[in-house]
Amino acid sequence: MSIINDGNRSAIAAAEGLGASEPAKPGRRARLALILGSLSAFGALTIDMYLPAMPRMADQLHTGAPLVQMTLTAFVVGLALFQVIVGPLSDAWGRRRPLLAGMALYLAGSLWCALAPSVGWLIAGRILQSLGAAAGTVLARAIVRDLFAGTAMTRFFSTLMVVNGVAPVVAPVIGGQLLALATWRAVFLVLAAVGAALLIAVVLALPESLADADRAPAHLRATLRTFRTLATDLQYMRYVLAAALMFAAAFAYISGSSFVLQDAYGLTAQQFGLVFGLNGLGIVLLGQVGGMLIGRVADEDTLLRVSLTVATIGSAGVLTSAALHLPLPLLLACLFLVVSMLGIVLANATSLALGGHGSAAGAASSLQGLLQFLVGGLAASAMSLPGQVTAVSMGTTMVVCAAAALAVLSARRA
Repeated sequence: MSIINDGNRSAIAAAEGLGASEPAKPGRRARLALILGSLSAFGALTIDMYLPAMPRMADQLHTGAPLVQMTLTAFVVGLALFQVIVGPLSDAWGRRRPLLAGMALYLAGSLWCALAPSVGWLIAGRILQSLGAAAGTVLARAIVRDLFAGTAMTRFFSTLMVVNGVAPVVAPVIGGQLLALATWRAVFLVLAAVGAALLIAVVLALPESLADADRAPAHLRATLRTFRTLATDLQYMRYVLAAALMFAAAFAYISGSSFVLQDAYGLTAQQFGLVFGLNGLGIVLLGQVGGMLIGRVADEDTLLRVSLTVATIGSAGVLTSAALHLPLPLLLACLFLVVSMLGIVLANATSLALGGHGSAAGAASSLQGLLQFLVGGLAASAMSLPGQVTAVSMGTTMVVCAAAALAVLSARRA
C-alpha cells in the first residue's frame, strides 16, 4: 500500500525533490513526523510545561487557584474555537500560510505571558498563545490526511504519538527543573523559544501539502454547509466524540493532578514532573504498540474499542483508590493505565474520522479539535465545581468521560 495519497503525490514529490512515483524516503518521512508531531503536540506542550508552576503562580500573582486554573481553561477554549477558523481557511488557502501566521502569533503570545504583570494579563496572553497553537494542532492532522491514506495514515498518526508522548514526558520535567532555578516566567520564555524554532522549521522544511486543484472556495455559506455535512455524518461523529471524551478523561488528570498530587499527596514540583513524565512515556510505548498491531493483529475499530475498555477500567480504579484512601502507588498505577491509552485512542479515532473526508480535511480536523478541547474544558470546569479539585472529583470526572467514550463508540446507527 502506498503511504502517500495519489492525488497529492506529484505536488509533494516536487516539493521534496522526489520522482513522482517514488514513495517518501525514510529520512524525509522521519523529518516530516518530527515536524508534524511537534506541531500536533503544541497544545500539550503549552499546557504541561507550566503545570508544576501553577501553585507558585497563584502565590506570586496574589490570586487564588481558580483564577490560575482559568489560564488553563482560557487556553483550552481558545485552542478549540480557533481551530474552527483555521481549519476551513486552510482548505481554501493551503496549509502553509495559516501555519506560518499561527507560529508567529504563538511566539508573540508566549512573550506576552512571560511579561504579564497580573493574572488578567496572563489569561489574555494565553488566549493569544492558543490561536497560534490551534494552527499547529489542526493543520498537522490535515497535512497527514493530505499525504496518507488507509492503514498507512493510522500508522503515521501512531508515529506522531511518539512526539506527542515525548512532550508530556519532557515538558513537566523541564518546568519543574526551571522552577528550581528561576521563576515561572522562565517557562514561557522557553515556550517562546520552542515557537521560534518551529516557525523556522516550517519555513525551511515543510512544503505545501494541499494542491491548488484540491482547494475549496473560502465562502462562509460553503463552510457552514461543510460543517453541517460533518455534523450529520454519524460514523464520523462517533469517532470524533469517542476521541473527545477520552481526551476529556485524560484532561481531567492534566488539569487537576498538579493540585491533587502536590497539595493532597505532598509531592514536590520535581516529583510531580517525574510522575507526569512517566505517564507520557506510557503514551509513547502504547502508541507504538498500537501502530504495530494495526493491520496485523486487529483493525482500527477493534483496537479503539479495547483501548477505551482498558481506560474505563483504569479510571474506575482511580476513583476507587481516591475514595477509599488507598496507597498512592495504586492511584498512580491506575492513572498510568488511563493516560497510556490516549495515544492509541487518538491515533485510531482520528484516522477513522478523517478517512472519509479527504476533500475537507481541514474542516474535519477542526471540528474534531473543537469538540475535543471543548469537552476537555467542560470536564475540567465540572471537576472544579465543588470549589476545590480533589482526588475524588478528578477520579469521578475521568470515569464518567471514559465510560461515555466507550458507550458512544458502541452505539450503532439506527
